[in-house]
Amino acid sequence: MPRLLLTILAVFLFNNPVLATPGTPGSQEGSSRPNIILAMADDQGWGDMAYNGHPFLKTPVFDEMARTALRFDRFYAAAPVCSPTRGSVLTGRHPVRFGCFAWGRTLRPQEVTVAEALRDAGYTTGHFGKWHLGSLRADSPVCPGNSGFDEWVSSPNFYENNPLFSHNGKVIETKGESSEVTVDAALNWIGKVSSGDKPFLAVIWFGSPHSPHVATKKHLEMYAKQTRAQANFCGEITGMDAAMGKLRTGLRKLEIAENTLLWYCSDNGALKQGSTGGLSGGKGNLLEGGIRVPAIIEWPAKIKKPRRTSVPCNTSDILPTLLEIAGVTLDKPPPLDGISIAPLLSGKMKSREKPMGFWVFPGRGRGKKSRLMLEELRTEQKAGKQKPAPPEGRIEKRYPLNAFPGPAAWIDGDYKLMTGAKKKGAKGGYSLFNLANDAAEKKDLSKKHPEKVKDMRAGLAAWQKSVLRSLNGMDYSP
Repeated sequence: MPRLLLTILAVFLFNNPVLATPGTPGSQEGSSRPNIILAMADDQGWGDMAYNGHPFLKTPVFDEMARTALRFDRFYAAAPVCSPTRGSVLTGRHPVRFGCFAWGRTLRPQEVTVAEALRDAGYTTGHFGKWHLGSLRADSPVCPGNSGFDEWVSSPNFYENNPLFSHNGKVIETKGESSEVTVDAALNWIGKVSSGDKPFLAVIWFGSPHSPHVATKKHLEMYAKQTRAQANFCGEITGMDAAMGKLRTGLRKLEIAENTLLWYCSDNGALKQGSTGGLSGGKGNLLEGGIRVPAIIEWPAKIKKPRRTSVPCNTSDILPTLLEIAGVTLDKPPPLDGISIAPLLSGKMKSREKPMGFWVFPGRGRGKKSRLMLEELRTEQKAGKQKPAPPEGRIEKRYPLNAFPGPAAWIDGDYKLMTGAKKKGAKGGYSLFNLANDAAEKKDLSKKHPEKVKDMRAGLAAWQKSVLRSLNGMDYSP
């Protein structure tokens, strides 16, 4: 049966008003639609790349990608910690909209993910590596299988070498360096599905370089002059770099690299052991060092010449960009915070018109110990007495629409307005920086440009009110 008929049938059967439907048949249909791979590091800072000036870190594969593809100089994680940013990738929405305030928080079942949208439009979908957006029990409403992924080999949180994974809900053991075994699982699946007539979406989320840092002997030896702690940290990044090299080589062996869009970034800014590349702050705050992250897009069929861009972009842009590229629209979409940067990939986008909002809404993180959780699940499965998944992703309370607690930031072009951030030299409740001239956020311009502050405060407040409406579940009303 032709793909278009299959897609129409799938939409009819689901009969969901917000599911994706394919766009107008034509240049985006059939084999011209690209395969898509979304790869993400766990806690890799802006300066944790050799190509960004690190004095001794070895990242030859990333360096080659940055030299030959599209390199971002101002790419942002939607949040300064992991789970919220990962949620933004899947939904195109700021994580506060669906209550993912901090690490260990989850998606909501009502959210439409990029995997669901692309799958309903004819893509085959797979998730590999760190999930951290809900339980990995197959009956969980927010596991990968119930969030749009046909195949999943996933971990509840970060993981080290020889990890356990949940394969479609069943615990499996693996042997090897953590990033490499993740890519091996993805390539095994890609090799199977790429021979079919459907394009694929593969989400590959590494567990490195999240602490504890445990590099392999091979990668430790590359940093013999560094402290043991630094060698383990850098060794994990170099291991991830090598895994990315294996992925790219695998795509070329399968002869699918030309029309495969490979988008790489990190989920938040630098750890204390890492490098911000001279930016202020780090993981956990909204200063540039906490949210500006390395990012590269490789797509040989469309990005034929290497380029660097200083256009501000962020992880919420991933969903709308991929949907446009795949020719997919959402019927009655919820409010999206991201925009499509497809024109940027073709060299037609020179600036960003829509500002970007960031907000660390007060909410405690929820610890998730991957190996312990999977060992417990494996014991239950071996005994034939698996417990039901915990209830997750529910709307837990309602919030007033006129209170905006917690640090927030509003980036509009070169200017960044911040409130509630702990920054030396900040004057009063709001700070204003020109990132083009002051990426390290050393000079507060709020007193010099009061009208700019006023306008940006109004934009931030309007956005935060919209976010609160979503948080209260108002996007899900019939």
